[in-house]
Amino acid sequence: MVQLDQQMATIFNALGDPARIEMVRRLSSGQPHPISAVSSGLGITRQGARKHLQVLVDAKMVSLQPKGRDVYVHLAPETLDAAKAFIAELERRWDARLEALRQFVEAAPEKRSPERKQKGSKPKQKRS
Repeated sequence: MVQLDQQMATIFNALGDPARIEMVRRLSSGQPHPISAVSSGLGITRQGARKHLQVLVDAKMVSLQPKGRDVYVHLAPETLDAAKAFIAELERRWDARLEALRQFVEAAPEKRSPERKQKGSKPKQKRS
């Protein structure tokens, strides 16, 4: 469990920057792109792009492959699938909790526990 938590923390940390999110979005077509194409228009230097890509590499979200004078970036969809499965599990848990709450709220009043009076509190008097 701790290993999964660390993996998810690394993935979501990597997605915690708008430039890296845009890089992943550009790679989502499934086709590898040169670093220049992945980072163009993001307002970052080539060195900045390499640092952002290294965060994505460390999270196992992308891999880098040199080809001639360029370095191509490949998206690792299995890492995004793991993050998607993690979020889906959280969603299932919340749905189950919300369903239990809905059933409780809709239950007949006699099935609910009676309201508790606080110690030392006086009963409310109706105003005339």
